Amino acid sequence: MSGLLSARDGAPVAIERADATSEIVLICEHASRHVPETLGDMGLDADALVSHIAWDPGALAVSQLLSSALDATLIHQRFTRLAYDCNRPPEAADAIPEISEIYQIPANRGLDPAARAERAKALYEPFHAAIDDLLSARRHAGRMPVIVTIHSFTPVYRGVRRDVEIGILHDTDTRLADCMLARPAGGYDVRRNEPYAPVDGVTHTLCRHGLKRGILNVMVEIRNDLIADPAGQVQAAGYIAGLLEACLGEAA
Repeated sequence: MSGLLSARDGAPVAIERADATSEIVLICEHASRHVPETLGDMGLDADALVSHIAWDPGALAVSQLLSSALDATLIHQRFTRLAYDCNRPPEAADAIPEISEIYQIPANRGLDPAARAERAKALYEPFHAAIDDLLSARRHAGRMPVIVTIHSFTPVYRGVRRDVEIGILHDTDTRLADCMLARPAGGYDVRRNEPYAPVDGVTHTLCRHGLKRGILNVMVEIRNDLIADPAGQVQAAGYIAGLLEACLGEAA
């Protein structure tokens, strides 16, 4: 283990269905709100540590349902994004946020370069190494992987209500997103690059692993009140699975 993670913490990354048959590789960077033991409560109260600033509520559950429905490998982070946001490169200031929405994060305040590097070494590097290794193995085996990252977002941000329900996000490779957006919305309010867009720095994983390899990639954002219970999670996963199954052949 690194200096950040204790033996009781376990590994920073989890892989489910490693030998799955689908070419889709599901990635959930904000799956967990678990804090590394060495960081204690990070100076936050219990309400903050279970809120959306710590993780993407419902995203892992939807990812696991998709993994099962599609027989797709799932890679997810096992620690809170407050310790390190694995959808940000080490040089990004918000990789280790000192402020998240209205919350000050005392454990992240004034970290020197060595401390920031330790966080990246413990959490970011093994997470993305696991993705690199899986994608490289698939390509070596003559398979063409497809990257789909799953996120959730809060219905109200900084006091502003968000009406969008599902966002289909992309960077410069629009192929898969275009196909998904062209299909019926399934009763959801579905929009392109909302509530975030590449300018917000949210496409790091897509760029690092998808654009670099020239493989299909897309990011799906789901409003977290829609996936707060199992019924909503099943409904959202079913809709997204249908989009992906319909679009894989068409967008290639």
